Amino acid sequence: MTKQEFAQLVKSRILVLDGATGSNLQKAGMPNGACPELWVMDHPQVLKDLQKAYVEAGSDIVYAPTFGANRPALREHGLEDKLEYMNNRLVRLSKEAVAGKALVAGDITMTGQQLEPLGSMKIEELIGIYKEQIKAMLPAEPDLLVIETMISLQEARCALIAAGEVCSLPVMVTMSFDPSGRTMYGTDAMTAATVLEGLGASAVGINCSAGPDKLGDIVRTFIKYTNLPVIVKPNAGLPRTDENGNAVYDMDAPDFAGYMELMISAGASIVGGCCGTDPSYIRMLKDVVRGEKP
Repeated sequence: MTKQEFAQLVKSRILVLDGATGSNLQKAGMPNGACPELWVMDHPQVLKDLQKAYVEAGSDIVYAPTFGANRPALREHGLEDKLEYMNNRLVRLSKEAVAGKALVAGDITMTGQQLEPLGSMKIEELIGIYKEQIKAMLPAEPDLLVIETMISLQEARCALIAAGEVCSLPVMVTMSFDPSGRTMYGTDAMTAATVLEGLGASAVGINCSAGPDKLGDIVRTFIKYTNLPVIVKPNAGLPRTDENGNAVYDMDAPDFAGYMELMISAGASIVGGCCGTDPSYIRMLKDVVRGEKP
């Protein structure tokens, strides 16, 4: 998909993303502390069934499970030598799951490393890490890329620069914010919107963070300060820990869809769910979106 094709698609209708992957894999048996990318490769049908369910619920775009498949993150599990194979295979699994009925986004996130001066990693090194991961995905032909759950604007910039240096795919970028309206590294939504648009993102916005009931001001700031499509992909409310140590979220699918309708009314044009959501949330969100125009 070209950037122009993506822009035309977003102008034609509100796009629905998928919901959570990690929390649903845990429900399916993935143990705490496991490497999700490796677990998916060992249990491919679990992922394919989940993503098929998202497509059936109405997702226009699903995220390939390449979220933590960058070299520093894989090194934590002794899997860095599998980077190329894993990224390629994980994108292909998602392509098989959607069977041409939805677009597949290669998924990129934080590396867990600190850039200078807070840490020892240089910007050039970080850009190289992201270039390596994106290059590994490309033979599997993702339709677009998504840089998500970013708490460092500097790191989001590096990933976006890397994407531009190795491919011409459209790139969506979403940051995560705390209740103060800033990322963990102190960036506000206005700064994120203007910087990411200036670096060539095709859509920008917010994911994870909190439930949609807590994100109105941040979403409106994005809409005010960018001409790009704005993405809203929040959690199913706030989490608590159950007796088994698993995160349980406090917002059900009807409430989630109701608050997301407000996000759409405010101007969000790409919507989905993050932690705690499942295909039932996406199905109700699709019902809200149906007939709405960007």
